[in-house]
Amino acid sequence: MTRREIRDSAFKLVFEQLLRDDDINELYEIAEEIDEITVNDEVKKIVEGTLTHAEELDSIIAKYSKSRSISRISKLNLAILRIAMYESLYDDNTPMNAAISEAIKLSMMYTYQEDTAFINGVLGAFSRDTRKEETPDA
Repeated sequence: MTRREIRDSAFKLVFEQLLRDDDINELYEIAEEIDEITVNDEVKKIVEGTLTHAEELDSIIAKYSKSRSISRISKLNLAILRIAMYESLYDDNTPMNAAISEAIKLSMMYTYQEDTAFINGVLGAFSRDTRKEETPDA
């Protein structure tokens, strides 16, 4: 399974959990039954990490979302943003630029063009601020 396929499956599960608010293990079982979403350890790592840190990720998203409050961000966009933020902050194997690039690709597949621009804007601002914090003033 490619990293993109893993992320796509994780996105679908995070999105489904936002819609249904079911226990994630129940969603794993349903996904395996319908055999349309792959559930493996790598997918579970992203899903569970994203869900564990959802409150923190939402506060970061809210900080960088100038035009929409969290409650007004579509569930599709929120799932994409949460995964990208989670990978940027907690997945040492995924560089921030890769997480953002993959989030944009997910957005282009599943959302409207204006949503892709919104996601790109939020993640771009987050990335710029994070780089400033990591680079001490010379």
